Amino acid sequence: MSEYADVSAVTSVGDHRWTARIDPGWTILGNPNGGYLQTVMARAAVEEAAAADDGGHPHTVAVSTHFLRSPRPGAVDLSSELLRRGRTTTQVRVRMSQNDQVTGESLVTLGALGDADVDWASPELPIPGVTKDECSRYLPPAEAFPVEILRHVGLYLHPGQTAFTSGEPRGRGEVRAWVELPDGEDFTPESLLLAADVLPPATFDVTPGGWVPTIELSTYVRAVPVPGPVNVLLSAGMIRGERVDESATVWDSAGNLVAQSRQLAGIRVG
Repeated sequence: MSEYADVSAVTSVGDHRWTARIDPGWTILGNPNGGYLQTVMARAAVEEAAAADDGGHPHTVAVSTHFLRSPRPGAVDLSSELLRRGRTTTQVRVRMSQNDQVTGESLVTLGALGDADVDWASPELPIPGVTKDECSRYLPPAEAFPVEILRHVGLYLHPGQTAFTSGEPRGRGEVRAWVELPDGEDFTPESLLLAADVLPPATFDVTPGGWVPTIELSTYVRAVPVPGPVNVLLSAGMIRGERVDESATVWDSAGNLVAQSRQLAGIRVG
């Protein structure tokens, strides 16, 4: 297996239970990335659904995750519960715990993603940005901002997106970048959950800050991506009461919209 498939893998230990190992290389300031944790839980749900419906619903299509506390790198336990097996979808609940403390819970909907045409799209839907060749890789200095995950994931910021790195945010609340998995690994419906949450917080384009912890994250996978990196737009909506909402749109390298997400996160301003 390539690296991301390996570090997000789950192992069955029987009776709807799984184990996984949270890799320290996929952290921000020592905390595992939310999209990474969501991927791990989704992989347990995929395995649960496969056992229940003979593989008829092989793809993650929607995940809603509530994060209770951040697990530490190392072993975690997962339990899965089949909630419904329907004609077009299967729903599974997955709970992650560490040292007998629940760290997060996901409701996962699975189905079969085909090559259906787009019947309609809002004119306000964002459009993809520039090509990857026009972007520059972003790798913050480890001594100033230890974001280990960006030593594995290739993050290529669009032109004009680097102002926040020098402490001069534009005030637009927006970050655009191409995202590339290690060793040229192709994105899958499950690894798109990482892509939708791996960019620097869009609030960095509003106010300098540190870790912006995710409270709740909902991600929708709209299609199986073509091989190659993906293009991501992350936008902040409103900062109020030490909370911020952010929305992500993900396109594959052919320009197809393949995933969307919405999250509520904590933030301290000033």
